[in-house]
Amino acid sequence: MTTLPLHLRDGHLFLETAGALWLFDTGAPASFGSSSPLTLAGQQFRLDSSYLGLTADTLSRFVAVECVGLLGADVLGRFDFVLDAPNGTVTISTKELEHGGLTVHLDEFMGIPIVSARIRGIDYRMFLDTGAQISYFQHNSLASFPPAGRVTDFYPGVGQFQTETQNVDITLGGVEFTLRCGMLPGLLGATLTMAETNGIIGNQVFSNRSIGYFPRRRLLVL
Repeated sequence: MTTLPLHLRDGHLFLETAGALWLFDTGAPASFGSSSPLTLAGQQFRLDSSYLGLTADTLSRFVAVECVGLLGADVLGRFDFVLDAPNGTVTISTKELEHGGLTVHLDEFMGIPIVSARIRGIDYRMFLDTGAQISYFQHNSLASFPPAGRVTDFYPGVGQFQTETQNVDITLGGVEFTLRCGMLPGLLGATLTMAETNGIIGNQVFSNRSIGYFPRRRLLVL
């Protein structure tokens, strides 16, 4: 078991190891970085220097934080995590970790976790993406929620884009959140239908509470 610093900067989560920051991104299938091999909780990983044209330098520009790479599902899926953003720590283990709270069962698509989110009494399948600074709800009712302003975001292979956002009340596993939700553009939004999902739950969920993320057991504990 290893405990490392966890940083929430400019709406993104970063794990710090060996003095370097890595974007903690459950929504990315593959990891990459300018620092390889990476040793994490006693496990060593050899990483490519880019993914879909995205490098550590371009990632740093997009997130406005200097970082050496991104940790995606291929690496994150090897561990149990307890992420405690309020106290700035992440606990990592190759063994099973325990965490008290309400349990949410995870589905997955290409290694990316999927949760069931309730909005206005209806359950929707949504990706859980800690690399997303806001959430996304691909539904024509989005405009009926209170406006929350325009946001610039990015996605590997697509680059930067802008979206209008709304404040949406969402329930996960019995826990209520008000999340800032936008709409994904064009083909990027259409790709959600491949996994029969209606959106993305971003890292706002992780910003003010301690959460257990156990991808090997397909569990999220709030």
